[in-house]
Amino acid sequence: MRNRYDFSSMTALICFEAAARTGGFKTAAREMNVTPAAISHQIKALERDLGCALFIRRHRGVELTEKGAFLLVALQRGFETISDTVGQLRERPETVDVTIRASTAVSALWLTPKIGAFWRHHPGVTVSQIVSDVPGSAGRHDLCIRYAIPQDNGEEWRPLFHDRILALGTERFRQEHGIRSAADLLSAPLIHMRSEDNDWTGWTEWFAALELPVPRGRSLHVNNHMIALQAAQDDVGAVLGWGGLLGHLLDQGGLVRLVPESIPSPAGFYLTTHPRASAKARLFADWLVGG
Repeated sequence: MRNRYDFSSMTALICFEAAARTGGFKTAAREMNVTPAAISHQIKALERDLGCALFIRRHRGVELTEKGAFLLVALQRGFETISDTVGQLRERPETVDVTIRASTAVSALWLTPKIGAFWRHHPGVTVSQIVSDVPGSAGRHDLCIRYAIPQDNGEEWRPLFHDRILALGTERFRQEHGIRSAADLLSAPLIHMRSEDNDWTGWTEWFAALELPVPRGRSLHVNNHMIALQAAQDDVGAVLGWGGLLGHLLDQGGLVRLVPESIPSPAGFYLTTHPRASAKARLFADWLVGG
C-alpha cells in the first residue's frame, strides 16, 4: 500500500535540515551525535531520491542550492509545527511559565542572579533555563538571550546591553608581567576563545582595532568562555571579556581590567521573544529589559 505522504526518508530529511541550518556536515554530525560520513550518506541518498542537488560542496563547507533552500524553508516550518504540538501534548512534572535559552556564560554570570531577583517580586512565576552554547539549537523556548546583530526572523529583538571588550586578568598577573598598556600584552600569555559556533572577537582583531600588531606571546586555546575566565583567574593568561556581562565578577575582584584600552563590541546582547510567548513570559522579558 502506497504511503499517503510523498516524501523521502524522515532520517534523511532531518539530517539535511541540520546540515543546512548549521552550514556544514561536521556541525550537523555533532548536533545529532553521529559521524559526518553518516550525514553525507543520508544527504546523498536524499539527493538521489529527489533527483537534484541540494548542496554545492566547497572546500570549506557546503552551500545550499536554490532547491535546497526551498526544501529547508518547508522543513523548518513543518518541524516547528510538530515541535510546538508535541511540546503542548507532552506531560510535564510541573508547569513552567517561562522558558529562556542562554549560553553557559550568560546563564552563570548574568541571567541566574537576575532570575533570583525576579522571584523576589514575582514568586508565583516559574522559570526554566535551557543552557546551550550552540546558536539556534533545537528546543522550544519563549525567550532567548543572543550575542548577535538583530535579524528579521519573526522574533522581537530588544537590547539588553552593548558592551565594550576589555582585556582582563588578575592583579597578580598584571604585576608579574608588568602590564600597563595594551602594547604590553603583545608578549604576555593570552587565552584565546575558539568556537566554530560563535563569531567571537579574538585577540588578533582586538589588537588590530587598536592599531597594534599580532601578539607573539604564549597562547592557550579553549572553546568555552567559562573555562577561559577560570583559566584567567588561575593566572594562566589574559582573557577578553565584556564589561557589562562580567560586571559582577569584576566587582568581586576575581578579575581586573588590565589596561585602559578597549574596543566596542561588534554585536550586542539582545533578548528575543517568540511570537507565541505567554503573558508571563512577556512579563519576565519586560523585567529583564527594564532591570
